[in-house]
Amino acid sequence: MSTEASHSITHDLEEIRSNRLFGFWIFVMSDCILFASLFATFAVLRHGYAGGPTGKDLFDLPGVLLETMSLLSSSLTCGLAILALRAGRRRQLLGWLAVTFALGALFVALEAREFARLILEGNGPQRSAFLSAFFTLVSTHGLHVSSGLLWMAVAAVQVVRKGLGGWVGTRLLMLSVFWHFLDIVWICVFSIVYLMGVL
Repeated sequence: MSTEASHSITHDLEEIRSNRLFGFWIFVMSDCILFASLFATFAVLRHGYAGGPTGKDLFDLPGVLLETMSLLSSSLTCGLAILALRAGRRRQLLGWLAVTFALGALFVALEAREFARLILEGNGPQRSAFLSAFFTLVSTHGLHVSSGLLWMAVAAVQVVRKGLGGWVGTRLLMLSVFWHFLDIVWICVFSIVYLMGVL
């Protein structure tokens, strides 16, 4: 292969990578708009109790704090996974990804338990505008975390099969950005929905 052809292929691969990263950032920005819309909707409807229970009556702050700690801890372990990626330590990377996955799965399980408790008590999304906005916002975040867990599992399989070279490292970096973004959104959910809801 000539030097000119090799240079052309390298240029094309860099262009593809640049386009993928640009597409990823568009996805993250569109998610920002989605969550901003859901927060705005919640802000408008948060006093629409329809004579039903308020956040103070419904929210179990110790349980929500456990959810928060599990997700924030997973952000730390995700960061450690990226440090292992940059150091080229595959086994360490897989270990931190496994811990991150477990913490994220714990978060989803705790959130599902909270939803089940509310619905069994007759406080589902149809009960009031407040609860409808609450379930929509919080479950949308939970679905994002669940999709992040699926992405993480696929990424771990790719690391095992293909190593850390090529697109695998780039995909892991994008996963890390997505995961940290979900943590930031959850901090807003915790502050605006739960903490302000019990005041």
